[in-house]
Amino acid sequence: MTLPTIKQVRAYTLRGGGADYHDQGDGHWIDDHIATPMAKYPEYRQSRRSFGINVLGTLVVEVEASDGTVGFAVTTGGELGAFIVERHLARFLEGAKVTDLEKIWDQMYLSTLYYGRKGIVLNTISGVDLALWDLLGKLRQEPVHQLLGGAVRDELQFYATGARPDLAKEMGFIGGKLPLQHGPAEGEEGLRKNLEALATMRERVGDDFWLMLDCWMSLDLNYATRLAQGAHEFGLKWIEEALPPDDYWGYAELRRNVPRGMLVTTGEHEATRWGFRLLLEMGCCDILQPDVGWCGGLTELIRISALADAHNALVVPHGSSVYSYHFVITRTNSPFAEFLMMAPKADEVVPMFHPQLLDEPVPVRGRMRASALDRPGFGVRLNPECALERPYSH
Repeated sequence: MTLPTIKQVRAYTLRGGGADYHDQGDGHWIDDHIATPMAKYPEYRQSRRSFGINVLGTLVVEVEASDGTVGFAVTTGGELGAFIVERHLARFLEGAKVTDLEKIWDQMYLSTLYYGRKGIVLNTISGVDLALWDLLGKLRQEPVHQLLGGAVRDELQFYATGARPDLAKEMGFIGGKLPLQHGPAEGEEGLRKNLEALATMRERVGDDFWLMLDCWMSLDLNYATRLAQGAHEFGLKWIEEALPPDDYWGYAELRRNVPRGMLVTTGEHEATRWGFRLLLEMGCCDILQPDVGWCGGLTELIRISALADAHNALVVPHGSSVYSYHFVITRTNSPFAEFLMMAPKADEVVPMFHPQLLDEPVPVRGRMRASALDRPGFGVRLNPECALERPYSH
């Protein structure tokens, strides 16, 4: 089969929800007094938007083949990411074969080492890589999960992240992950409130429903240890991203300190196989949580997962909607998936990347049949009603 070459790469920005899911309006649970590294400063404690969590917006990458077929993907990156795509990365794609995924990834990564390695540059590389997988699937008329080797299970099962695990249980999810609300700067009272909120939720959901805490890089080792020990009586399944992502030593110590049977998870803000190698070899966590839109894309997530499998570690990607679903359903060491409850009150199931994606599948009673992922590529369309802006060209 002769496939076309890559004709053009384009990068756009979008505002309002979608891939930059923190870019929400007032009254959304995702911005309601959630513990953060900036919570030590009282003026930035109530709202994550107050310190700029939503400044980037969504990056949309389109890759057009010589026959006119267009693959696309969305991630977080906004105008900064668009500049990197248009002014730097496009040279490695245009004219290349659409099957040159490994070579293109290597060239994008190596050429940006001097200013990249993690953060916005890897977000951008991820977006380009996902768009290439979408394009390849469309050209071959196959869903991405088939390109990856096929599904290993008939359906996905999900836990829900949001402010209302009790409602998530009623909706059929296998567990609920609460955002931690109070950090170390709020002292003993804050710690007490965190444990009281967990106790209340445990009373509502019963003994058999998973409960987890998402700490969003906000704690120190002592506070995280005390929180984990205090949460043990309420059956906490795991404590997530308790420390800053570069504190590998702290994570290793925390994992030694938590009550027996409680899991330590992290990796949402980690990138590339080398970052995850550190987490694995230093014994930092039980579950890796790479975001496929941030860690280096699907090409790199495959490597991360293989590395984790060799260490008998699970990989449960952070959020990222269909970009994760197509991967998780093909991996035996990814037994379940995360679903971000993007309804403002976390009281209904809505598409995670709304309004930017059309045909985005959502769990039904906490499950998703493999057949929901059978359209070519990632199986979603870009909403034409969203106002795209192309701030740069090449």
